[in-house]
Amino acid sequence: MTASSGHGHEHAAKAATAGSHAEGQQHPIRIYLVVWFWLFVLSACSYFVDYIHLEGLLRWSLILIFMVLKAGLIVAVFMHMVWERPALSWAILLPPVAVLVFVAIMVIESDYTALTRTVFFSGGG
Repeated sequence: MTASSGHGHEHAAKAATAGSHAEGQQHPIRIYLVVWFWLFVLSACSYFVDYIHLEGLLRWSLILIFMVLKAGLIVAVFMHMVWERPALSWAILLPPVAVLVFVAIMVIESDYTALTRTVFFSGGG
């Protein structure tokens, strides 16, 4: 066996591996249809919240829950996040979650900040 034929076998093996890897990247259409169905159901639930005239915190909570579920399905399947390595998924998903936590903390602290500013600027502080 010559060196060139050895490289030929390596190249053929790499091509076969790449070909099988490319076939492994294809996902069955059933997954996309199931996700599409659930997106339709969640959208219908979101419109149903308005249709039955829910008001207040319950209305907005349900709309936000349905919105987050739909966004999660889209990110997981249509943006292929479910098939990525966990480290990459955490690197992409953790910063938006941290931003949401910080926004929630600011909303909770907003009443205290408004109160202290009112007291300070009215000459009481």
